[in-house]
Amino acid sequence: MDREKLKLYLVTNSDGMTEEDFLYRIEEAIKGGVTIVQIREKDKSTREYIELAEKVHEVTKKYDVPLIVDDRIDVAMAIGAEGVHLGQSDMPVKMARKMLGDDFIIGATTKTVEQAKEAYESGADYLGVGAIYPTTTKVKTVLTSVDTLRDICEAVPIPANAIGGLNADNIQILSGVPIAGICVVSAIMKAENTRKAAEKLRCAFACLGIDAGATQNPPERFIQKKESTSNCAVQKTVLSIAGSDPSGGAGIQADIKTIEANGAYGMSVITALTAQNTLGVTGILPIEEEFITKELDAVCSDIRPDAVKIGMLSDTGAMRAVAEVVDKYELKNVVLDPVLGSTSGTDFSGKEAVEYMKGNLFSRSTIITPNIPEAEILSGMTIASRDDMIKAARLLHKKYGCSVLVKGGHCTFDNADAAADLLYCSGGEMDEDFLWLAGERIDNPNTHGTGCTLSSAIAANLAKGMELKEAVIEAKTYIGKCIAAGLDLGHGRGPLCHVINHK
Repeated sequence: MDREKLKLYLVTNSDGMTEEDFLYRIEEAIKGGVTIVQIREKDKSTREYIELAEKVHEVTKKYDVPLIVDDRIDVAMAIGAEGVHLGQSDMPVKMARKMLGDDFIIGATTKTVEQAKEAYESGADYLGVGAIYPTTTKVKTVLTSVDTLRDICEAVPIPANAIGGLNADNIQILSGVPIAGICVVSAIMKAENTRKAAEKLRCAFACLGIDAGATQNPPERFIQKKESTSNCAVQKTVLSIAGSDPSGGAGIQADIKTIEANGAYGMSVITALTAQNTLGVTGILPIEEEFITKELDAVCSDIRPDAVKIGMLSDTGAMRAVAEVVDKYELKNVVLDPVLGSTSGTDFSGKEAVEYMKGNLFSRSTIITPNIPEAEILSGMTIASRDDMIKAARLLHKKYGCSVLVKGGHCTFDNADAAADLLYCSGGEMDEDFLWLAGERIDNPNTHGTGCTLSSAIAANLAKGMELKEAVIEAKTYIGKCIAAGLDLGHGRGPLCHVINHK
């Protein structure tokens, strides 16, 4: 079973809801980032349970989200669900595995290391461990400590999720525990807006900085399943269109390292040669428009990219070549980092080129990722508050139609220890579209190439099929780890450590 599918595990509760509202709330939660759904209906007859479960399954199948049935193997088999979850008082895992075969997902609730080992040895695919906090349905349950949860994660090679009373405001207690994800009921099902509740939980979980592959190697049956669907022949591809940095900290070099670190195949088209290092830029040699077009045609006509990252484009010729090829090959998942200058203060694009970029590339992009100084230039307004960040993002979206990520790393008006980014996703009402991505400001002066790295990570995640919000959240988690690794090279503002244990 893919650990990624366990990140946000929703257990349903239909109490007090009409069937229509129940199904709508589940679908909205999936749109907000729920990765797996468990239907739990204790008070329905078998026929009623099957009828409702079939309708829930129709919803989850639309989004390739597995449906797990709580306790009832008969219901799971009747509707063709992907799996079943068994509690300590339910059918033994070993018996269920014998009945269902190897392809059926089986989860098990555990509270101790001994129970976890027994469930794994009996054939469980994943564990639900808890309750971590009291819940409305299990007020008298014996709570599981975070230390026990950690011990269980380290004792068995199958993924484990934390369960019980968790919400976006209290999951920080799980920081550093190598869980695969969290299981929630009320935090989503009882929320006024289930999509926003799911988004908030995904963001909070991503901010824990837990490695996706933090536990030991999976059992052999998982490896065999994975090998049948995941191999180099189907690796997703990302094209970086940017300038070259001979010191390796930014530009094409940083992009390729980032793309590969995030599990995609990196390709490149060089738009300019630069002479630069950690101390600054000492020379720029733009590549002619005609040759950039030849580079782009050579790549796109042979290996079609699943996503594109656009970085430094030093003149209108380079921008025109890129715009034409994006149209010619109908390229999707375009992430544009509007590189207007270097960290050390060198301007890369003149005023005429900036206007051409806004008029001809923004509308062809899925998302643009300006920092605050760049957003000020692009929007023509001063950004001196969070409200100003919102106004600038809204202005850019309304004018050009793309999503906008305003990066807060250059912020001088917020908490000195915080680095909040603002994501505006196009396609809905204002309240639905703004998402603040909080992050801790890491004490490390070596941040050369952070913009290149973040935008390339977003592109890699989009290439792998993530929705935009998830792609940005995961990319922000990745870059936080790159900075926190503390690489120290060169005599100036050094590069990041791109090769980290992320995916």
